[in-house]
Formats: sequence, C-alpha cells, structure tokens
Amino acid sequence: MEQGQAVVGKDYDARQPLISVAEDYHGGIFDKPLPCFGCGIGWFSFLLGFVFPLMWYYATILYFGNYYRKDPRERAGLAASAIAALVCSVVVLITIAALLF
Repeated sequence: MEQGQAVVGKDYDARQPLISVAEDYHGGIFDKPLPCFGCGIGWFSFLLGFVFPLMWYYATILYFGNYYRKDPRERAGLAASAIAALVCSVVVLITIAALLF
C-alpha cells in the first residue's frame, strides 16, 4: 500500500488517517500574504487613489515596469490603477480644455 491511499476492507484502522500530509511541505510562492493589508500594492493604490490620485500613476509605473512578474496576483490591481490613471488624465484634460476655451 502506498502512502496517502485510503484503505478499504479488513485492513482498515479508524486511527489511521485517510490522507497523510507530506512532512517536507515548504509552501509555495503564493502562500505568503500580499503586502498592504493582504490586498496587494495594486488594489491598495487603486483604493487610495480616490483620495490621492498620484497613487494611480505610481501603480501605473509599476504595471508598465512589469512589477507583477514577481507575483502575478498583483497584475489585476495594477491594471485597474493604470485604467483609473488614464480616466483621471482624460477628465483633467477635458476640464482644463473647457476652462480655457
């Protein structure tokens, strides 16, 4: 019988676990929590950008600098911040154009 297999029949012992956990488990890269309260730099910058819009531009620089290659879980938040920075830039340009002309 191999380790981790369930025993069926006469040889079954209730004290034996059906699934054994590998003793040398080290954890993967994605087992550690993300920085910034667990939501990642991208989403943290996205949320904080509504108060400080420069955070969107900071996250945009990280996005185009391929920061998400360190941890792919960051990609969505950084992309959302880049889109928010684009929308903010367009709104500011339209506002300035409307005030000047």
